[in-house]
Amino acid sequence: MIGEDPPSRSGLGAFIIPFVHFVSFVVNVRRTRADDPTPTMNPTTRNTRLPARMSTHTFIADFENSQYLDGIYCIYNAQLGQTKAGKPYLKALIRDKSGQIAARMWNITEQQFKCLPTNGFVWLEGQTQPYQGERQLIVMDIRPVEVAAEDLPNLLPATTKDVEKMTDDLLALLETLQHPAIRALINEYLTDEQLMDSFRCSPAAVSMHHAYLGGLLEHTLQLCTLADRMLPLYPKLNRDLVIAGLFLHDLAKCMELSYEYGFTYTTEGQLVGHIVLGSLMLQRKADAVKARGGPELPPAALLVLHHIILSHHGIPEYGAAKVPSTPEAIFVSRLDELDAKTQMGIDNARPEVGMVTDADSDFTDKVWALDTRLYRPDPLA
Repeated sequence: MIGEDPPSRSGLGAFIIPFVHFVSFVVNVRRTRADDPTPTMNPTTRNTRLPARMSTHTFIADFENSQYLDGIYCIYNAQLGQTKAGKPYLKALIRDKSGQIAARMWNITEQQFKCLPTNGFVWLEGQTQPYQGERQLIVMDIRPVEVAAEDLPNLLPATTKDVEKMTDDLLALLETLQHPAIRALINEYLTDEQLMDSFRCSPAAVSMHHAYLGGLLEHTLQLCTLADRMLPLYPKLNRDLVIAGLFLHDLAKCMELSYEYGFTYTTEGQLVGHIVLGSLMLQRKADAVKARGGPELPPAALLVLHHIILSHHGIPEYGAAKVPSTPEAIFVSRLDELDAKTQMGIDNARPEVGMVTDADSDFTDKVWALDTRLYRPDPLA
């Protein structure tokens, strides 16, 4: 905890356990939540007979043009489209830990589509082909499956960064908080082991930015690091409120997002959302500190932290409950947007793996979240 001796591996140590423990957490911790929904799926799919394990797997990053393949993958945002001739077709993204690829199935029936999860796992058979500078997958056969826990790390995208190091770096930044009541409040979060386990594993989004296991931790650390380096340029900003606000702003995504069946929203996430959930959680944590006789945060400071959480999406059209109305809230909101949009640009234009592209195409398809096509080359590389 902040201001105490280094924690043992029990208690806060659960926040620092290695990334390889993703499997046991993903399978067990989230399923203990009574309010976590089961995946939307046709009842007939629940009896699908499955192989105990994936025997072989061709990673998406290794796909080549005109390659035949079959195997188990994560399907995301499955939709039933309609051709110009009025026939149904499947459009979706297919993912594994190495990346994602757009998929189409032209001969699907509406009944077949109803048996597929919108977000989940499927066995599929298909062939890759180039299309408008990208590589896509044409699916010939597909069916829902449930996968062995041991295979989840291969099927869900995950951060390539060291989770334990990111955890240590974030704790070091939080250690620099000065106000006793802010420190006590942040400790109230850090000692919530189940919350911190989830924080360490959660994606930051279903599809937009940092949409991979460990993405929420990575995004939060990036923001706190940026703020730590930029705040000396703005000496009139309250550093404790900014750093604490950045740590807390997305923390309720641990309740908003579910990821044991692929990345999707919980019932809480759909009906309430992480912004309001985050404000409610802040009040509970502040009340818990007070109930234990800890240093109480001044009411105005607590109000500003609520405001930072409620306003960090900037405008109501993007989900903000309020427009940022303090200097600290403006700083947090703009910094959050900077990191999110920059990461989306990098992921789409210059990915390390997974978004396989045609070397002859200098532009991506339109990235709807950024409202533009992106120019891929680094002209000075």
